[in-house]
Amino acid sequence: MAKKEEEVKKQGQKDRKEYDHGDVVLRFSEISFSYGHNKPILEEVSFPVRERAKLTLMGQNGAGKSTIFKLILGELQAEGGSISLKKGATIGHAMQVIPRDRLELSIKEFFETAFTKKVYDIDPRIEEVLEAVNMPIDVTKQVKELSGGQQARLLLAHALIQKPDILLLDEPTNNLDKAGIDHLEKFLIDYEKTCIVISHEAKFLNSFTHGVLYLDSFTRKVEQYVGDYLDVVEEIAARIERERKKNATLMRDIQNRKDQMNFFAQKGGHMRDVARKMRDAIEELEEQIVDMRQEDKTIHNFEIPAQIFGEPVVKMSAVSALKNGKPTSKKVDILLKKGSKMLITGPNGVGKSTFIKSVALGKAKGVMMVEGLKIGYYQQDFAGLDFDKTVYKMLSSSMTDGTEHQLRSTAAHFLITEELMQIKVGALSEGQKGLLSFATFALLKPGLLILDEPTNHINFRHLPIIAKALNEYQGALMLVSHMHTFVEQIKIGEILDLGSL
Repeated sequence: MAKKEEEVKKQGQKDRKEYDHGDVVLRFSEISFSYGHNKPILEEVSFPVRERAKLTLMGQNGAGKSTIFKLILGELQAEGGSISLKKGATIGHAMQVIPRDRLELSIKEFFETAFTKKVYDIDPRIEEVLEAVNMPIDVTKQVKELSGGQQARLLLAHALIQKPDILLLDEPTNNLDKAGIDHLEKFLIDYEKTCIVISHEAKFLNSFTHGVLYLDSFTRKVEQYVGDYLDVVEEIAARIERERKKNATLMRDIQNRKDQMNFFAQKGGHMRDVARKMRDAIEELEEQIVDMRQEDKTIHNFEIPAQIFGEPVVKMSAVSALKNGKPTSKKVDILLKKGSKMLITGPNGVGKSTFIKSVALGKAKGVMMVEGLKIGYYQQDFAGLDFDKTVYKMLSSSMTDGTEHQLRSTAAHFLITEELMQIKVGALSEGQKGLLSFATFALLKPGLLILDEPTNHINFRHLPIIAKALNEYQGALMLVSHMHTFVEQIKIGEILDLGSL
């Protein structure tokens, strides 16, 4: 069972070696941060990180996990407290997505952006890190030519080329196939320096985690736990139950004493003195009531209404993919009807994203769609969202019919608050952008859903609810996903393996 670090110290039970890796390499001391007056994120947060520790940074979408990374990197400045780094320690950061202004760069030029000064031995360094992430590739290629999985490996390699003492990984499994995730797990297990990872992949995290930094969006504190990821999830649930039972016992005791106090107060004389003493005792008991942790909010059950249309929705006579880096096509005979659900598989780099994008844009050769078809398209980089619009305008522009009440009710289903409605889409966390995408689909009422890695960035608590909605969706569905536990919850009727072309 995982133990909160403070409790471990008090009980003298530091019998886990995870917190004895070496010196403290990074320390947060009473850090506070907010995005404006109405959006506090961290309140007097303190925690140490030791050398060679492998930690998970855990918390719900929008809680502030990426904000902590930005504070460590110096991209944001704390409003109070201090962040101390061991003298000479360096930091490498593997971002969630390739910045849009770098997609036109060659792979070599992208690696050069990792350094502030010219590096004369850049070529052997690039070769070394590409080997580390198992991605032999022509470095003259443009970044935008890479598949989502290849871009994910490139982001990791970009951080590694700096040979950092502290490696920060933000959703590193996004877009990786099973082979890529297995390779990353082994790399992190063997990695001899400090690593802090944000991820919602429980199995992946459990393979290497020494401890967890848990960011509670209710208290805005970070709690530090020892143990693997699943241990900590269990410990948090147990602690919630302990707090609930303690509070229930205290509340019963307080109510009994209040009843007695009121009885004695009505008697007058000496009994009033007894009542005053009891009031003092009650106040002491009330101070013992703990602020119970509010469990991470989970999105509500939802449905994506389907457009009324003719059949078949999609007819495929040919599909295209990449084989040894070259385009290839194959004749097929596939019909997607109402309720049809097709999984598109194949290794990273085979062209899954390229194929479904061509379908979504109506440019795929050999693919015919019913006239007037509305398409809901979930892109890995959320390019289908207008980052300059407010969240409210993004939702309202997606709604084909309905009332203001329906729009706001749909938004609330996806944890989109009134405050979030007024900010620009680009200011949302990646997880919030994912939830916003599903909210737009619910308002759009599409006849065809095309989803490219829809589990990326999404809190694992939301995934069963999303899978249920997709399983019940009455339109046609085309899905690319490497998360087997997610796919298993959807009744897939057709599998298109682009790797077999």
